[in-house]
Amino acid sequence: MKSRTTKTTDSTEQPIDIDEITLYAKSHSPDHAAICGALRTEIDSCLPTATSKIWHGSPVWFIGENPVVGYNVRLKQEVCLMFWNGQSFDEPVFKPVGKGGKAAQITFADVSEIDTKLLRRWLKKAGTLIWDYRKMYKERLAATKAAKPNAKRS
Repeated sequence: MKSRTTKTTDSTEQPIDIDEITLYAKSHSPDHAAICGALRTEIDSCLPTATSKIWHGSPVWFIGENPVVGYNVRLKQEVCLMFWNGQSFDEPVFKPVGKGGKAAQITFADVSEIDTKLLRRWLKKAGTLIWDYRKMYKERLAATKAAKPNAKRS
């Protein structure tokens, strides 16, 4: 798993490499950090070839150029785990996200709510049922531009 790192210092002023996803978890409450840590451990284990980074403010894992899974801490005191292809999983616990895509999510309020067996099954699906979101975005953008009438008038 590749992730960006940030140089920081400890109390002895020695440089330490801390990746940005660890910093994200540490920026939240201990309970939320525990959920983030548990999710990250399983994601890294089940998707070893994926790359990760903070994307739009949240940790996200990519296969190629396509986002497949990510999580974020919400103000409702829960951690939302989102799969960009989650509607394809046929999992009734997932709630659809957004318009026009295939994303779906599940939320956790406590680390004990995470069923690692289920999570591993979902991550396996995420690693194999990959939607080409870059292509979908370009096609949607082209369709939107084509549908707009010409703004110039004589």
